Amino acid sequence: MQIAIVGLAGAGKSTVFNTLTRGHAETGGFGGLTLNVGVVKVPDDRLDRLAEIFRPKKVVQADVTYVDLPAPPASSEGRIGTEELPAEHLARLRDADALLHVVRAFENPAFPHPSGTVDAVRDLEQLDLEFILADLAMADRRLERLKGSGRHGTTAEREAAEREEAILVRLKAVLEEGSPIRDSELDALEEKALRGFRFLTQKPVLVLLNVGEADLPNAPSLVERVAAGYRHEKAIVDALSARIEMELGELEPDEAGVFMEELGIAESSLDRVIRLSYRLLGLVSFLTAGPDEVRAWPIVDGATAVDAAGVIHTDLARGFIRAETVAYEDLLAVGSIADARKAGRLRSEGKTYRVRDGDVIEILFSR
Repeated sequence: MQIAIVGLAGAGKSTVFNTLTRGHAETGGFGGLTLNVGVVKVPDDRLDRLAEIFRPKKVVQADVTYVDLPAPPASSEGRIGTEELPAEHLARLRDADALLHVVRAFENPAFPHPSGTVDAVRDLEQLDLEFILADLAMADRRLERLKGSGRHGTTAEREAAEREEAILVRLKAVLEEGSPIRDSELDALEEKALRGFRFLTQKPVLVLLNVGEADLPNAPSLVERVAAGYRHEKAIVDALSARIEMELGELEPDEAGVFMEELGIAESSLDRVIRLSYRLLGLVSFLTAGPDEVRAWPIVDGATAVDAAGVIHTDLARGFIRAETVAYEDLLAVGSIADARKAGRLRSEGKTYRVRDGDVIEILFSR
């Protein structure tokens, strides 16, 4: 699971990266070419409670990888700014499962906004436009190639090329209207046909408004205003003060609590943003528990028991017999797997069972 942190120069991307990863990436560079990568553990209190029951040797949280990317240069006539990023950076951007778009919503006289004024809506639209232009350029190039190569080959190959061309023509019209591809209704076959293109506007996006300390009380109304005008599919709008969150992360827990109380912050935004990132990817967690390990496993919402087995190890999916399953809340209520079995709360599920968030699962398989 990889999320690319994007944003215009001066938005505070690297500060957000440091906040999420407890990293020390250089900040204040206004769009330098440094690429930063960090892995973040997904908060899950359920693991702590299960650890109290099973006393495992280790506890393993699910994780998300964040990649802090430099701001792309602005596009101009005959030149797509995003495509002028270094090859490794562009590959990371296209390979990302989702985008975390940091938008500047703070004033700082020491670092004036490159455009002269702070306008979150304008900046959000500006980077969206860059991604739309990049996708348009890719669609145009592919359509041009299909005009030649798509007319040759076997009947099946020609039919496949015609289907691909029809999809791209439709999506090109969507992009030319200024809408992202993720707003289009695509069926499973169309999604599969587009997978290799790695379109930027097809990716889900978490828009994170980076506010200043003085603006924290007004952050909810700002989020509401921006979200009201950003009605796109697979998009979430939220806010945090990256600078404040980074400072909180450098304090001892007691000191951080006092600081939060002084600022009127009920909870850190850090865990919320990580959870939103997880939700953005369409993921839930199933759990495994025993004396060796208590662990959260990420899986796509709606996946089956045999999919869950494959997440743990391919051999488990290959030799799958059944999944012994109990809901986390039920396990917590009775106190052990044995008691869950006695109470009739432990279920045997087959391959097609749809895994639910918080299911505690043991896979039985043949070797």
